[in-house]
Amino acid sequence: MNNKFKGTGVAIITPFKTDLSVDVEGLASLVRRQIDNGIDYIVVLGTTGESATLTKGEKELVKNTIITANNGQLPLVLGIGGNDTAGLVKEFQDTDLTSFDAILSVSPFYNKPTQEGIYQHYKALAAVATKPIILYNVPGRTASNMLPTTIKRLATDFKNIIGVKEAAGDIVQAMKLIAAVPKDFLVISGDDMITLPMVLAGGHGVISVIGQGLPSEFSKMVNLGLENKVKEAYELHYKIAPSIDMIFAEGNPAGIKALLQVKNWTEDTVRLPLVAASENLKKEIGDFVSNFK
Repeated sequence: MNNKFKGTGVAIITPFKTDLSVDVEGLASLVRRQIDNGIDYIVVLGTTGESATLTKGEKELVKNTIITANNGQLPLVLGIGGNDTAGLVKEFQDTDLTSFDAILSVSPFYNKPTQEGIYQHYKALAAVATKPIILYNVPGRTASNMLPTTIKRLATDFKNIIGVKEAAGDIVQAMKLIAAVPKDFLVISGDDMITLPMVLAGGHGVISVIGQGLPSEFSKMVNLGLENKVKEAYELHYKIAPSIDMIFAEGNPAGIKALLQVKNWTEDTVRLPLVAASENLKKEIGDFVSNFK
């Protein structure tokens, strides 16, 4: 098993200044906070990083900023996904992955492929990938659910497909998945609220959103779960849980950016078509942060 991706990864935001430019200093500082507070690895340019609204040049800036700030301390995973398989194959081939340890690649969105189409998509990527691939199932965004049977096929057939970020938000599906895949295949929660039950059911950790705002507490909860210290883990879970509801109440990453602003870590600016969290939600988040001990 690839233990460098066991534990707590964070899908890191791209902080923007109020003029909508990339906040390089804020991003570097946020990376250092993850390193200092027990996070195990960082996922770069995922959905939470607003990669859909970054230019090619800005994506390079974000990658280079994170690589420099990280300075080789934590494993880095690069998000490279899309719904044009041929175009994505070329992107896999053209991208400099020297500083990255794996690729996180979302299941094709919008096209709504069949399970066979999803399998063939990842087969084409596995044939050209120079770094391990972590699958990403998030049917709430892609409009198609990658089933445990499909993930099992991919896990069995391709040695360089090493895990899946499972974000269907369905604990029953997650348990079926854990039971189906080979023991050395990483099943990683992509849903903060059911991370602990997934870990206790045999999962290997999380790629988290809330984790970057509460890095020491959330990573401690995951580690307690991995150590099967159930009571202590759930005590932390229930302390953190209200903030998870809050940060997703008006969409991601508006919510986590509001929390990070409350903590004076980064601004809460997002790019259209996303909008910043409402004043009411910011107050709720502020009250939570003030009372969180």
